[in-house]
Amino acid sequence: MKLRNKINLYTTVLFIVLLLIMNVSIYLVFSHLMTANELDRAKAETEKIARDVSENVGRISPNDLLRAYVPIDGMVEILKEGQRKGIAITSETEHALSKRESSFFPGEHSDIITYNEKRYVFVSNPIIWTDGSIVNLQLTKSIEATDDMLAVLRIVLMAVTVIAMIPMFISSTILSDFIARPIRTMIETMKEIQTSGQFKRLNLEGKSKDELVEMGETFNHMIDLLQTNFEKQEQFVSNASHELKTPLTVIESYASLLKRRGLERPDLFNESIEAIHSEAIRMREMTEQLLLLAKHQEQWQIEKENVSLAEMMAEVAKVYKNAYQRTVKVHSRENIEVFTDVQKVKQLLFIFLDNARKYSDGLISVFLGKTDREAYIRIEDRGIGIPKDDLTKVFDRFYRVDKARSRKQGGSGLGLSMAKEIADAIDVRIELDSLEGRGTTVTLFFRHP
Repeated sequence: MKLRNKINLYTTVLFIVLLLIMNVSIYLVFSHLMTANELDRAKAETEKIARDVSENVGRISPNDLLRAYVPIDGMVEILKEGQRKGIAITSETEHALSKRESSFFPGEHSDIITYNEKRYVFVSNPIIWTDGSIVNLQLTKSIEATDDMLAVLRIVLMAVTVIAMIPMFISSTILSDFIARPIRTMIETMKEIQTSGQFKRLNLEGKSKDELVEMGETFNHMIDLLQTNFEKQEQFVSNASHELKTPLTVIESYASLLKRRGLERPDLFNESIEAIHSEAIRMREMTEQLLLLAKHQEQWQIEKENVSLAEMMAEVAKVYKNAYQRTVKVHSRENIEVFTDVQKVKQLLFIFLDNARKYSDGLISVFLGKTDREAYIRIEDRGIGIPKDDLTKVFDRFYRVDKARSRKQGGSGLGLSMAKEIADAIDVRIELDSLEGRGTTVTLFFRHP
């Protein structure tokens, strides 16, 4: 069964059950109140008759006395103890009550009785008779009018139930359609994505923030993540197949050369081994960079903390000097703290310092400082620089300013692209300034904690 039909069915059944419970409760309460009211009226009437009979029984015959108080739709009776039938006077419409056997009650008694399929209110009060004995004054009165009113109430409640089912069914249909519409739209969108192979998002028109809109927003966010990951995977496959082709060709060529002449020429053997080793290292570094770029930023596990730029930069400079025997001069006048991910910032610094090392031979200078809103790290080298026309393209993947020189020095064209993604992930702004033949300046801007 479809969700729309389930919602329609369940809401209809639930509404009917609740309506029946409510109507039955109304009927039972109203019936109890009307029956209690009839009993109270009968008790009051019986007490009045008992007082009058006690006062006048010595002067007026019992039959004449009771005839004066007989109800228009019932019977009044004087019953002595041990009798099955006493002195009874009935109304014109209730002669059948005279055939009913009576019972003596030592005290006051009231009840609803049924005789000949009709309901009556019955009240019995003890009174003192002329001979000093205790007799019962019993009043039996039809409540047919009350039963007729209750019958009308039953019909009205049943009619209300049936009539209420019509707007209830319409409203449940509208409700089920309202709830199922975004789900149906989502299913159709999924089927369209499955058929066309193209990512598509839901068009959210609702301004409310209910669960249905939240579900649509979650779906669109999921599609965005899937599309981003899909594009990254496609880009990774394309980049890997494009960039790994050259080093694999080089390795294959030198390996073939080794098989043919490697044992005869030691110089060729050393050259081949060096080339294969170099290309293998470059392939490993390139693969690691590609895998990192293929990850979504939410999978980078960023952990931010308060960091002293001076201490961090001093540590990076020391490691860099030990690794590459290049001096990095750090200039800092004050201790500046920022809130960022230490490891990601170090990765950024190594990328830019590595570029400064590759394309310059002189001293690499690093300046630490801050403005009114931001702290910064500025890296300066006196290398070959970058042409002005290429400044806007250096962050593109696999873009090389000097392809021959970059390839020779082992560059893959992925470093600055990866730096841009890392900076975006940790909310660091990069500014690049360069003058061809004079050097390059890279500035990393951090927000104050």
